[in-house]
Amino acid sequence: MTQLKKITEYLDELLNIAAIPDDASNNGLQVEAGEVVQKAVFGVDACQTLFEAAVLKSANFIFVHHGLSWRSEPRRFTGITASRLGLLFNNDISLYAAHLPLDAHLEIGHNALLADMIKLRQRYNFADYSACDIACGGILPKACLVDQLVEKFETQLSCKAKVFGDQGKNLGKIGIISGGGGMDGLTACIGEGMDCYVTGEMTHMMYHVVKECGIVVIELGHYHSETPGVLAVMNEVEKKFAIDCEFIDIPTGL
Repeated sequence: MTQLKKITEYLDELLNIAAIPDDASNNGLQVEAGEVVQKAVFGVDACQTLFEAAVLKSANFIFVHHGLSWRSEPRRFTGITASRLGLLFNNDISLYAAHLPLDAHLEIGHNALLADMIKLRQRYNFADYSACDIACGGILPKACLVDQLVEKFETQLSCKAKVFGDQGKNLGKIGIISGGGGMDGLTACIGEGMDCYVTGEMTHMMYHVVKECGIVVIELGHYHSETPGVLAVMNEVEKKFAIDCEFIDIPTGL
């Protein structure tokens, strides 16, 4: 058993929550429903399915990448918002969210961990988003073909990736933005001279830009690209506190 305050203070410092004040997510403790934590669950998305799983597992703390509170929302506590909050408060379950701080963290962030999977070297951060250089760029230890890089991600993430662009291209310089880096991420990667942009989502508007600029995009799926950091945070909390921790896998297929 651990005080909720100690866990939240630890996470605030570990993830340097205060360093990215412009994030749309209201990072940190979003729902305070009790004072102590005996069981914690970890997931990518704050949703009814995750909350119900937490209830069944008698958890009283949830950590997520995508929380419930974004800027001034929710404004009304009705409908699904009321249902979600009701589950949390009625079962003494607190909720903590970390969005961009978990994307961009240099050691346990999604992008850094995706870079670890392919042993990216000479790393640096780029692609300013909400006053944060969110992308991780670098050089592969040895140039490889697209399908070789895809295989590494698919094996370690248990996902099925999609490739856009020249699938026969030899890759060396890689840019990574988990989740929905979108056109801004693509433009930043092109500007940096990347051979490949690894991300969670490919959009319609990106298609012709990819084709015309000669860059390759590897789409891992938004969900799968944003599990690594959550798992890493869980491992850090397990090491720090004497509480039971469990990851709840709720893939969206997207």
